Amino acid sequence: MKKIMTSVAVLVIIAGCAKQPNAIAPVSMGDTYSSISCNRAKELYRQESAKVPTLISAQKNAVTGDAIGVFLIGVPVSSLSGADLEGEIAATKGKLIALAGRLEACGSSPAQVGWG
Repeated sequence: MKKIMTSVAVLVIIAGCAKQPNAIAPVSMGDTYSSISCNRAKELYRQESAKVPTLISAQKNAVTGDAIGVFLIGVPVSSLSGADLEGEIAATKGKLIALAGRLEACGSSPAQVGWG
């Protein structure tokens, strides 16, 4: 019984850890950008794309911090301290997908953004 409780506790801690950027699902934005101009969509796509390297770096640091925290003290420190940017990454991914759809409707194909 003690082994089962320990295993459950470990799984709960691991589930609370920060996810790798490429493992975070995008938030659906629906047709939020369908009525904006093509030029505005292009500008917004550029702005959102510019955030990606910083978000990736910060999230990878959070993943590392959580792994170290769990290893040393059994607590996902980064997730508990607010360093986990899962929500912001999910929103940015959703915006980029919605804006890419708008740009394709404009006859333009945006550069793909990698979430390494």
